[in-house]
Amino acid sequence: MLKRLTVTVTSVLVSICGCGSGDGPVLPTSGAGANYVVQTGSSGGALATGPNVVSAVVDQGPPGLDTPYTNGLFVTATVCAPGTSNCQIIDHLLVDTGSVGLRVLGSVLTLALPAAKDATGLAALAECLPFIDGSSWGTVNGADLRIGGETASALSIQVIGEQSYPLPPDCTGTPANDLNGLGANGILGVGSYLNDCGADCAPPAIPPLNPGFYYRCSSAQAGGCQVTSVPVALQILNPVAAFPVDNNGVLIQLPALPAAGAPSTSGVVVFGIGTQANNGLGNAAVFALDVSGYVETAFPAGGIQYTGYLDSGSNALFFLDQGTTGIPLCPGDMNIFYCPTVTTNLNATIVGGGTSANVSFSVANAAQLAARNFAFNNLAGPMGGYPDPQQPSFDWGLPFFFGRSVFTAIEEQPTPAGFGPYFAF
Repeated sequence: MLKRLTVTVTSVLVSICGCGSGDGPVLPTSGAGANYVVQTGSSGGALATGPNVVSAVVDQGPPGLDTPYTNGLFVTATVCAPGTSNCQIIDHLLVDTGSVGLRVLGSVLTLALPAAKDATGLAALAECLPFIDGSSWGTVNGADLRIGGETASALSIQVIGEQSYPLPPDCTGTPANDLNGLGANGILGVGSYLNDCGADCAPPAIPPLNPGFYYRCSSAQAGGCQVTSVPVALQILNPVAAFPVDNNGVLIQLPALPAAGAPSTSGVVVFGIGTQANNGLGNAAVFALDVSGYVETAFPAGGIQYTGYLDSGSNALFFLDQGTTGIPLCPGDMNIFYCPTVTTNLNATIVGGGTSANVSFSVANAAQLAARNFAFNNLAGPMGGYPDPQQPSFDWGLPFFFGRSVFTAIEEQPTPAGFGPYFAF
């Protein structure tokens, strides 16, 4: 499920957009056990270069936002009408290892893209992509994607906020269908699954058999879009899996940051794992995902285990709750973040598939972070009620990625460490 929250840090708007879908079948992967300390902000080494690399930036977000974006990792890509040279360059696509699929704001897209059809070939497809507190509605369309030196042809993508069909009444929650609602020109979902819903959306459209992501639209009138089942082959695909090569996952490399943060910083997204000289796993530890798509996080290190996941689309380290951590929340509307009196140094253990690693991290007072900066490795807040409404969890958001090389392997795709899905760092 995606999540999106909006608050102000000093004069900085902080938008959280990420996902831990848990959808689709899961295959085991190999990985030797490891125990070592990885400091937040430690050196991630030289950034990769090559034709399978796209530059990435953490900055204020796209022009036109009412307030800037903090800790958003963005790339630029080219979207084309399928099989043509009729293309458009789109910047500030949010890189999200917690979701799957290319999604572009209809207000940004100037191309005419063909509508995707349901299994009957008669009705157009649309999707209501859920967030914890909202959703994004839009049509499913066909497109080609060019990014770095890679090309994915004949993709199904979501055009968010496209106006051909009215928002269904059962697509509920706060809408994230425009620039200020989404905080980006679109989302490049490069998570650990092949499709954005997988086998869950293939059964008949009857709850709870089907979560109701996809709709067949036969009319632009109210009620013209109804929840439908969609075969996996027609669903929105992980764009990386559609590359001819370098299609088994991604590597994100971001430089370390000072404790005070930075106005912006640059990194790279590298496509493929072990497919080129620049994307080998090296000595990275491999953490297999469980059957629900998660790893475990013990807090403090070696302590009680909680559900965890790595999510570049979340703009903070969201973990546990005030009662468990003992860290004060920020006052007022900022109470989705922690505000310790002084920066607090903590540690936890990430566990997955027989591999474990101790991770040291810091939590700063979110209310005191400098308004001129938009990249931080110590922004944090509580994470209760997801994915289990009764339990807090660990969302290792973008601060975890600074100073590291972090791999996300796609399910069913072979890699030097076995089949995905897994994380490695």
